[in-house]
Amino acid sequence: MNMIVANRPVAPAATSSRPLVRIVIVGHVDHGKSTLIGRLLHETGSLPDGKFETLKAVSERRGMPFEWSFLLDSLQTERDQGITIDTTQIGFRTPHRDVVLIDAPGHAEFLRNMITGAAQADAALLLIDAFEGVRDQTRRHGYLLHLLGVKQVAVIVNKMDRVDFGRQRFQAISDEISAHLTGLGVTPTAIIPISAREGDGVGTASQRLDWHDGPTVISAIDQFEPARALEQLPLRLPVQAIYKFDDRRIVAGRIESGHLASGDEIVIMPAGKIAKIRSVESWPTTSLRERHHAGHAVGITLDRELFLERGDIIGHANSAPRATKRLRARIFWLHDEPLVAGAAILVRLGTKESRATVAAIDKAVDPGELSNDTSAAIARNHVGEIDIALAQPVASDIHTDNPHTGRLVIEVNGRIAGGGLVIGIDAAHRATPIDIVPVESALQPDERAARYHHRGAVLWFTGLPGAGKSTLARALERRLFQTGGSPVLLDGDTLRAGLNGDLGFSAKDRSENIRRLAEVAAHLARNGHIAIVAAVSPSTEDRAAARRIAGDLFREIYIATPAEVCESRDPKGHYAKARAGNLTGFTGIGNDYEAPHASELTIDTSHRAIADATGDITRMLARTGVLVDTVADLAAS
Repeated sequence: MNMIVANRPVAPAATSSRPLVRIVIVGHVDHGKSTLIGRLLHETGSLPDGKFETLKAVSERRGMPFEWSFLLDSLQTERDQGITIDTTQIGFRTPHRDVVLIDAPGHAEFLRNMITGAAQADAALLLIDAFEGVRDQTRRHGYLLHLLGVKQVAVIVNKMDRVDFGRQRFQAISDEISAHLTGLGVTPTAIIPISAREGDGVGTASQRLDWHDGPTVISAIDQFEPARALEQLPLRLPVQAIYKFDDRRIVAGRIESGHLASGDEIVIMPAGKIAKIRSVESWPTTSLRERHHAGHAVGITLDRELFLERGDIIGHANSAPRATKRLRARIFWLHDEPLVAGAAILVRLGTKESRATVAAIDKAVDPGELSNDTSAAIARNHVGEIDIALAQPVASDIHTDNPHTGRLVIEVNGRIAGGGLVIGIDAAHRATPIDIVPVESALQPDERAARYHHRGAVLWFTGLPGAGKSTLARALERRLFQTGGSPVLLDGDTLRAGLNGDLGFSAKDRSENIRRLAEVAAHLARNGHIAIVAAVSPSTEDRAAARRIAGDLFREIYIATPAEVCESRDPKGHYAKARAGNLTGFTGIGNDYEAPHASELTIDTSHRAIADATGDITRMLARTGVLVDTVADLAAS
């Protein structure tokens, strides 16, 4: 719900010299946010004519005393329950600022709304009840402000009338919250004692708070620095749709930052295609010269025919967003099920959607306790930093460079499950360079499927040395070939003798070994073959990267043979060499092997015959749509 209650427009005109600052107000439920906002509107003369009298009359009819919060909590549900559910935006003016105040709900069940509000803010007011003090929800809100990159935070200690305006009580709360925020890397701009109900400390100094020599709430708001104007940031135009109109292809979207005009040279990311804007379309005339700024919805035509799609981002050629398949994000998790490494998710960046895999989890924290969770999982209402391996290239910015293209949302099974900030873009996983144009095969996937009776796939056999990966992979290769298929075996050791012969066994080299295997396998699979990869690949992160490269073609098969059985087989001498120190850098043994949590199939070859295990795999392939026609029938039998 967006409620603009000021009589005058909130946002300044383009020529206005008054800065605009967006402020989110957060705090524990019942700590007095709505009361404070009502007071701020009153103190700044921003109430619409008759608003106060109308709500006062409504209160009298209901037999209730008037509350300042009624100005905000206008939904019947909120009045009945006494809590703010939605996110409300209120506009008013201080002596030196145009302000958009975002009232975010404090109740734990509505943290999604609070995150939505805080994500738009340049600064924050963190409210604390002087009687109740700092609560877990207060700490959580402080961490969320840090998570969302809000650096300017003023702490408001409300309801000082309930503690007789006691200085010692205020000082104890001030010390506690200062230590908490400072530990997050956030230094409060001010800590202010007030009574929102009575008006003390909101707009003017109070005799009952004469021991406080700091600012009032309104003067603290006037000290907030506004965000850098969107027009001053590089051009970012996320593509929303492409329309065919007459003989024109019109690329439509909203300018999130920067500006554009006809004749500008642009780059379309992540593909890196260069073009010039031929025209900026509008109805009923076409704009040839006008410059369009952030916030404008535009349609543009280009000087050449290029393939674009929803989710691409247009920038100027000299200041384009970065393209990558790998992001690092600081997220807040909302889903009931904890987020774990290897989880499949859907990532939304602006208008772009991409399937993705959580490659790694780091710094999992309970914001209420600020304690690290060493389980490498992010529980509900907890936060953490994650590496995201994307199934396709995306264009993005780090959030400190451009907040509009540096924030993401995560979905699981069609439900919003979390969101946060892009804090890193992996240069080693950038998308295709501008001057490289991949050439697609002349054959269509259906043509290959008709000949081979299967679709392309990457079958990734992982497990300890001696588990039986290569033996089982060879047997599967033979079985698929006998039924007319086109399987190709890619053994990890075989490729290390050739393509990957330049790699050692450092962590970086092992990751690069897996990346090359995955790229080759994915290329074969996209051309209709079944690539069978047999590689220890001990790292969950590396296997997640391989899944990201292959996307929907990837099938992980975990050969879960017990370690003692593997050691007794030891076909390549890995165990003996490792014990003797002759296999430098090898980490695929024992506790160093990270077993998959969600593989498509798990097989223990210690009590499963090779023929039976091969049958299990072919049935899985039939079930997941890889095998078709007669091959699927054979597999089912």
